[in-house]
Amino acid sequence: MSLNQPSGGGVAVTVENLSLSFGKTEVLKGVNLEIRPGELFTFLGPSGSGKSTLLRSIAGFGPQPGGRILIDGEDIAGLAPWDRNVGMVFQSYALWPHMTVRKNVAFGLEERKVPAREIRERVEAALDLVGLVAYGDRRPSQLSGGQQQRVALARTIVVEPRVLLLDEPLSNLDANLRVQMRREIHDLQRKLNLTTIFVTHDQEEANTISDRMAVLDQGVIQQTGAPLELYDNPANRFVASFLGTANMLEGRVERADGRPWFVADAGFRLPMADGFSPGGERVTAMARPQNLTIGAPGDATGDGRLEGQVEVLEFLGTIVRYAVKVGGTSLLVDETHRAGRPVFQLGDRVSLGVDAEDIRLLPA
Repeated sequence: MSLNQPSGGGVAVTVENLSLSFGKTEVLKGVNLEIRPGELFTFLGPSGSGKSTLLRSIAGFGPQPGGRILIDGEDIAGLAPWDRNVGMVFQSYALWPHMTVRKNVAFGLEERKVPAREIRERVEAALDLVGLVAYGDRRPSQLSGGQQQRVALARTIVVEPRVLLLDEPLSNLDANLRVQMRREIHDLQRKLNLTTIFVTHDQEEANTISDRMAVLDQGVIQQTGAPLELYDNPANRFVASFLGTANMLEGRVERADGRPWFVADAGFRLPMADGFSPGGERVTAMARPQNLTIGAPGDATGDGRLEGQVEVLEFLGTIVRYAVKVGGTSLLVDETHRAGRPVFQLGDRVSLGVDAEDIRLLPA
């Protein structure tokens, strides 16, 4: 027997104007979301952003929020967690220490009064999916952290939930195991075609595992989209800085020499892409460090050229990161490291270049 795939290839999850307060503290503020059937969707944000509260609201844990939550078009407001047919994997795994792996996985089916023969078949199918058939008679204390995580996943998917909810499930694992487990979760989700919501504060984790994600801060969704879309075209400064390192420059856009220019408060200007219509308002210009080039004075390539002095040098393994003093600010530049390639030193005069198409304008 194999576990059933959700009918129609997963279900949609809709969140409409969801709000929740703990006392006078607003934790969720009018959240709206559309999660597509069969999608692996991530809630990403710092501690206190509301991401876990939003997940637990979908699961049915905690106070009833205002607004609506629909799963496959059904309004689940007021339903108890066990009546929503969602499966949740907790950060702590929450395995029964006195039970074997098989008994842990079977627990939810036994509570649902599933016939014994069907329980045995579904448990074996779930353990086979996560590669733990040979560990069925062991107890959680006899397993590694990654194996315990697989048991928690098997116990959740064995009940065939409509939606799989994962609340920072990898945070207790070491770095190498985290990478392995996120790949396994991704592969399992694809195999089951199961709508999955993943919560994390780790940007790399979110980028590698997500079809789409929502970036939250202070109970508000700042932006929703595919990882590459959000990284390359952030909606605001928070998203730009939370999803990676970014140079942020304050200033305004003006037209000169027949084209638009970003005029930085730091005392220099950079060309903007053709077709941009300056409005004179204050803006923030963003450029990722890897989109800047560095060279000896006069040698950097790019539409815009700047001169400066190296004030910080960091070797990060795959890249060399420079902080270069330009005018009244410091700009970060990442250069791919290659053995034998000369490295600029502290105090060196250098030139920086950036293409107009790699500059993004954000609200000031």
